[in-house]
Amino acid sequence: MNQNFPFDHFLKATFDQNNSNIFNNKETVETTKQVAATDTNEEFFSTEELNLINDEIHNTLKSLINVQKYNAFFNNALSLTNITLDSLEFSVPSNLIKSMVEKNSEQIGEAVRNALGKEYNIVINVSEQAGPTGFTSNIDRRAQDYTTNKPKSARDVSFTLDLNQSKNDLLTKVESVYIDHMNPEQPGMIIDPVKTFDNFVVGPSNNLANAAAIAIAKNPGKDGKYPSLYIYSNSGLGKTHLLHAVANGIKENYPHFVICLITARDFMKEMIDAMKDKKLHEFQKKYSEKVDVLMIDDIHELKNKESTQNEFFHVFNELYNKGKQLIFTSDKAPHQIDGIEERIKTRLQWGLVVDIQKPDLETRIAILKRKAYELDLYVTDDIITLVACHIKNSIRELEGSLVKLSAFSEMMKVDIDAEMVKEILMIKDIDTDKKITLEQIGKITAQHFKIHLADLKSKSRTKDIAHARFIAMYLSRKILNATQEEIGIFYGGRDHSSVVHAEKTIVKRLETDMSLSKDVIAIETKL
Repeated sequence: MNQNFPFDHFLKATFDQNNSNIFNNKETVETTKQVAATDTNEEFFSTEELNLINDEIHNTLKSLINVQKYNAFFNNALSLTNITLDSLEFSVPSNLIKSMVEKNSEQIGEAVRNALGKEYNIVINVSEQAGPTGFTSNIDRRAQDYTTNKPKSARDVSFTLDLNQSKNDLLTKVESVYIDHMNPEQPGMIIDPVKTFDNFVVGPSNNLANAAAIAIAKNPGKDGKYPSLYIYSNSGLGKTHLLHAVANGIKENYPHFVICLITARDFMKEMIDAMKDKKLHEFQKKYSEKVDVLMIDDIHELKNKESTQNEFFHVFNELYNKGKQLIFTSDKAPHQIDGIEERIKTRLQWGLVVDIQKPDLETRIAILKRKAYELDLYVTDDIITLVACHIKNSIRELEGSLVKLSAFSEMMKVDIDAEMVKEILMIKDIDTDKKITLEQIGKITAQHFKIHLADLKSKSRTKDIAHARFIAMYLSRKILNATQEEIGIFYGGRDHSSVVHAEKTIVKRLETDMSLSKDVIAIETKL
């Protein structure tokens, strides 16, 4: 290292503040000015030293940036090449990676401050060399074959591709957009104004949870119907969306209320920090005296955390006794969570406990149409149905499929058609010979309720048989769009008015009857 290097500009942040003062005298300042006036191209650091600083910066970046994003755009791609008096210069292999890296300038700045102890201007240069070894797109190579062999549409004729962006670059960017959607970065749980009841698609699988959430937003706490609400479901089915929707609704109707929306992990971390700093009393006071609405996402994360459970127990009791609003989400019902004390399981069940099921086909189609509208993306009904038929388990994955298709279409300048959808989403061809019939709906419904199909077609009006018959008629209208006359003839020659009555009865009950919703979804899934 050059002996005239101005050390005061590159002190580690971990140095003691008092020790750093020895560099602030007049002699050091004059030396700094002299160095600044010399040739700016002089290399202050050797290659080995630059590599050490680069490693230090990357160690910090790993903790600040989403893992998938770091591996895609930073690891083996962002390299420190030079340090001047006020700037750090990095190189990246392409313009695409440069644009993605620059979106995380705050995180890079923080990593630099951690490594060198002060602010620097960050300069990102595109290297003329090829990209780092092994840096390839995560998208299936069949998608690349598709874009190579697909005939060009009219709008492609005038398109000029940026020569600095290879096809791998574009495909990587598509994957990045998808990753951001599937793994949204949430520093804490700031209430998202975008997640409201208006853009929450309601269907048989979530109507009860949605109705309860709306009721709470209108009248929270002891004066409302549900001072305690517990929502559980598999990941990606809308629990967190409902939490934010409730928070936004309460903010609008009761702007003076103090709302605390937090994950179970952040709650635990906050308590541990309070214990370390000997401020546990302040932690307890915050939750028991200042909060009007407490929402904890993924409450099951408290399992096997005895100290945190103990604090949560007292917070719950305080707020519940004061008539405050409590809302919790989890991936399991309270009694199914292992590692949670029985006294806490009991309290979590004091209020309304409701689950969200996988959305049925009709709801999945509605979700995709709304997402396409939000993305300003034109997709035909056939493609919407194709996607909805093959992605059944997660709303986040369902919406993510459209995000990926939209990004792919935009980057590659190709129209969205069935062939492209099958390639990008790796969907197998549908068996076109498989057709749902009145007979199939009747058989699956009869099997679900463990009765004979002949009973559904009989004149019997016993409660169990009539209930199953009503559901079969409803599904025949919903799935096949069969006429009332056709359905009536199939089920024992009944009049079309009987079918109309069955359909209306089921539609009305689905608004509030969660057990019925589960039966309908289970039968539909088998079909």
